[in-house]
Amino acid sequence: MTRLDTDEDEIEASRAPLMDHLIELRGRLVICVVAFVLAFFLCFAFAEPLYIFLVKPFAAAAAFHQSVGAHGHVSPLDLIMGTAGLIPLPGVDGQTVNLIYTAPLEILFTKMKLAGFGAIVLAFPVLAWQLYRFVAPGLYRNEKGAFLPFLLAAPLLFTLGAALVYFVMLPFVMWFSLSQQITGGGVSAALLPKVSDYLNLVTALILAFGLCFQLPVVMTLLGLAGIISSRIMAEGRRYAIMAVVVVAAVVTPPDPISQIMLAIPLVLLYELSIWCVRLIELRRKKADAAEGLA
Repeated sequence: MTRLDTDEDEIEASRAPLMDHLIELRGRLVICVVAFVLAFFLCFAFAEPLYIFLVKPFAAAAAFHQSVGAHGHVSPLDLIMGTAGLIPLPGVDGQTVNLIYTAPLEILFTKMKLAGFGAIVLAFPVLAWQLYRFVAPGLYRNEKGAFLPFLLAAPLLFTLGAALVYFVMLPFVMWFSLSQQITGGGVSAALLPKVSDYLNLVTALILAFGLCFQLPVVMTLLGLAGIISSRIMAEGRRYAIMAVVVVAAVVTPPDPISQIMLAIPLVLLYELSIWCVRLIELRRKKADAAEGLA
């Protein structure tokens, strides 16, 4: 009996009536909703310190900008290390940045939006596990073995993308924004971002980078499905780089620094995807050779 026959027998044994699948789906959806609601209230309770945490890159950029002046320069490494708290920020301890809100309930809605975003991130392991448990009976044994690593790789890559935004992207974006202020000739144009606009910027960047960092996961899954091969990916490298540049220009703020910061990691991730698909092809060839398949 071949590996394929064994997998077919396992799937056939796990078949269930449609009503049983619907009942199981309802139960898993209830678990997902409960997990999201609990995570939402937890994040809402800590919405203020969470927002302060998100403003720290802006505070670091403002501190360095004030210390060197409008036309000064700061070391990129110092800006990153200052945001990470590895070196003290210049200026007076406890220095603050100013954000404004112009609507009576803007702070409340901003906290709710932050709580919703945090709830999705916090409840993702539960959501992903429930999804896996629902689709697992319809997967072959080798597909089950391949699906689980992606459940770990997806949040890890998303976290890496979010960390790049927080420690690198945001400080440089806010530094660039502060450097555009106008002072002189009786005119003053200072940066006073709204609390909601700043949160929208942060969440948009985190989602953009986190989703773009899923490139190895998506390409590897396509390779597992046999839809794409490492040879096609290598031959289409120049077109992929062009697509990466376009994506970076669309999903990031309109400044070259942020676009380069997203484009370079995506190109590296694309190269990593080629190697992942190549390894899958090698493993598939070895498995076919072991079973005497062409």
